[in-house]
Amino acid sequence: MVAGHRICLWFDREAQAAAQFYAATFPDSGVQAVHRSPVDLPHLAAGDVITVDFTVLGIPCMGLNGGPAFAQSEAFSFQVATETQAETDHYWNAIIGNGGTPSACGWCKDRWGVNWQITPRVLTEATTAGGAVAERAFAAMMTMGKIDIAAIEAAVRG
Repeated sequence: MVAGHRICLWFDREAQAAAQFYAATFPDSGVQAVHRSPVDLPHLAAGDVITVDFTVLGIPCMGLNGGPAFAQSEAFSFQVATETQAETDHYWNAIIGNGGTPSACGWCKDRWGVNWQITPRVLTEATTAGGAVAERAFAAMMTMGKIDIAAIEAAVRG
């Protein structure tokens, strides 16, 4: 990947492991390059991985092994649009099953602290429809961890 517009994600020391997991889990994802520190730094030795160029769902990213100074937060998340319950379950279970933690309303956090929204398209369509449909879909979503498409569809129908 040539340097350019991309998202930079700060990791303590595991940018390469995270990038490899994302590449193995999500379509249109891959690791393009691994760069090693040319010098000793307070948190890395010369030769340790300092940055990783990768894509997640077609989005160019750089993982920076910047040390423990900063942690990920819910202020940034990847939103993964899904079509089916099986697809929703697959991504949710992949993140949770690899040391992640579940949260509410379709959100979960991977083992590196990066936040993910596993969001079925039917939920997005319903919550942006406006009126009573959006209210019912939103109320149903607020009771969920992983999104249950059948329950959202039932809420849409009223």
